[in-house]
Amino acid sequence: MKTEHLEELLARVAAGEISTAEALDNLKQLPFCELGHTTLDTHRELRQGVPEVVYGAGKSAEQLIEILSCIFQSHNRALATRVSRRKARAVAEALPEAGYNSISRLITMGSRPEPSSHPYAVVACAGTSDLPVAEEASQTLEFLGHRVERLTDVGVAGLHRLLAKLEKLRGAGVILSVAGMEGALTSVIGGLVACPVIGVPTSVGYGVSRGGEAALRAMLSSCASGVSVVNIDNGFGAAMVASSILSSAAPV
Repeated sequence: MKTEHLEELLARVAAGEISTAEALDNLKQLPFCELGHTTLDTHRELRQGVPEVVYGAGKSAEQLIEILSCIFQSHNRALATRVSRRKARAVAEALPEAGYNSISRLITMGSRPEPSSHPYAVVACAGTSDLPVAEEASQTLEFLGHRVERLTDVGVAGLHRLLAKLEKLRGAGVILSVAGMEGALTSVIGGLVACPVIGVPTSVGYGVSRGGEAALRAMLSSCASGVSVVNIDNGFGAAMVASSILSSAAPV
C-alpha cells in the first residue's frame, strides 16, 4: 500500500464516507500478502519508500506473474530483476502493463515518477561487456525517480575518454563505477570527485579475474577516499544505495 492510499483511506474514514470496518478490511493486506509460494512484504513502501523488488532468477514464470500482479495491485508499480527472455515473454502475455529490457533483464510495471534534475547519478561503465550490470543500475534508478547520466565505455585502457567527461562527473551527487577486469576505473574516479563513489565489480574478465573477484578485491583495496563497494554484478544493490544517497541530498 502506498502512503497516498493510506492517507486517502484515513481521510475517507474521517469524512464518514466509509466505516471503520470497511477500512479495516482494506488494511488487512497491509503488512504482507500470502501467495503460498511467496509472502510479499506489502508494508515495505511505507517503511522504506520503495515496494518490494522481485529477484526473478530461480522463480518460475507463473510465480513471477502472480507476485508482480500482487505488487502492482498494491502499489501501482513493480520491478523485477534478472528475468530471462523466456520468462519475460510469459509475463508480458499475462500482464500487458509489464515492460522488459533484454540488456538489463528488468521487468518494470507502472509509470515512473518525473526525475529530479538535481542531484543526479552518473553510471560510468568501463566497457561494453559491463553494460548489462550498468543498465540494471541505471534503469533501477530511473524507476525510482532519479535522473541518470550514462558514461559508456570509459575504462582506463583509454583514460582520455573518461577525462573528457570530467565536468559531468564532478556535477554528480553520486557515481556508480561499473567495471570488470582489474576494476581500476573505480579508484580513478574516486580520486577525481568529491561525491560518494559506489564500485560495482562485474564478472567480466579472463583467467585470474575469477568471475569478478579481482575487480572486487581491487575496489575494496582502493586508496581513493569516499569509495564503497557492492557485490559482484550487483547493479540493483548499487542503485538502491545510490538512491538513498540522492534522496538524502535532495531538498525537502
